[in-house]
Amino acid sequence: MEEKDAAALRSERQRRKRVSKIRNGIVATVAIWMLVSAILIVTLLVKVISLEHRLNTLTMNPAYSSQIETKQNPGTDDGKDPSESIPDTQSNSDESKVSLVSGLDEPDNLAKEGDVHKVYLTFEDGPSENTAAILDTLNQYQVKATFFVVGKEDDESKALYKRIVDEGHTLGMHSYSNKYSTIYESKEAFEADFKELQDYLCELTGVESSYYRFPGGSNNQISNVDMSEFIQYLNSQGVTYYDWNVSAGDATSMAYTSEDIVANVTENIVKYKTSVVLLHDADDKSATVDALGPLIEALQNMGAEILPIDEDTTVIQSVKIAEE
Repeated sequence: MEEKDAAALRSERQRRKRVSKIRNGIVATVAIWMLVSAILIVTLLVKVISLEHRLNTLTMNPAYSSQIETKQNPGTDDGKDPSESIPDTQSNSDESKVSLVSGLDEPDNLAKEGDVHKVYLTFEDGPSENTAAILDTLNQYQVKATFFVVGKEDDESKALYKRIVDEGHTLGMHSYSNKYSTIYESKEAFEADFKELQDYLCELTGVESSYYRFPGGSNNQISNVDMSEFIQYLNSQGVTYYDWNVSAGDATSMAYTSEDIVANVTENIVKYKTSVVLLHDADDKSATVDALGPLIEALQNMGAEILPIDEDTTVIQSVKIAEE
C-alpha cells in the first residue's frame, strides 16, 4: 500500500513538473513574442516618422519636389514606369555643346534684411473648376497670378483660358497633353506638343504665350532626351521657362491642410528676394483653393509684393544652359 502511495506521489510530482514546464514555456513564449512585437512596432514607428520627415523635406525642396509630383500625380503619364530607362539629365552630350548649371539659390536672389519680397503665385495643371474659384479669390483681393495651363477643349476650359487673360493674369504653358511619356519621348514630340498648346491658346485668347513650365520641372528624371535640347528649343522660340524656388506642398497626395500650405509658403519666401511659388489648380486641389485667401493675407501682412510673371521677373530655373 505504501509503495503504491509512493508511486502515485512520484507520478503526481512528475505530472506537476511537466505542467509547470509547459506553463513556463508558454509564458516565456508569450513574453518573448510580446517583446519582439514591441520592438518591431517601435522600429516601424521610427521608420515611418523618418520617412515622413524625409518626404516633407523633399516636398519642400525645389530640386526634388517635381520628382515627388511625377510619381504621385495620376493622369500625368499613361502607364510608363518613371524608374525605367531614366537618363542622366544632368550630364552633357558632345552634340549639345552646353553645360547644365544649377539656377536655384543664386546669391543675388538671397534676401537680406530690409529687402522687399517679390512673390509670384503660379498655378499649374489647370484649368478646372478650382481655377474658377481661384480666379474669384484673386479678383477679391485684386491680386494677379500666373497660370501654367494644359490643353483642354471643353467649353468651360475655353472660357477659363479667356478669363485668365481678360482679368490680367499671365497665361503660361505646361504642355498640351501633360503626359510625360508623350512629351519627353523625343525632341520632335516635345516640339509638337508645345506648338499645339501655344497655337491653341493664341487662337482662343489672342495671346501668344511666352512662358513655359516643364511637366515635372526642368530637373526631372523622366525625359528620354537631354533636357538641354528642350531648353535650347524654347530659347529659339523666344520662350522663357520657369521652375520654382518655393513649393506649397500641394503637389503630393499627402493630406496637407490649407494651414499647412500657408505655412509652407510663408516660411520659405523669406529666404528670397524673388519667390516663384509652386501651386496647383487641378480638380483635386480644394485645399489650395481654401488656402489662397489666408495665404494672400499673410503675404500682404508680411509686406510682400504679389505679382504675375512678366518680362521683368527674375528668372527662376533649376537648371540653366551655359554656352561653351
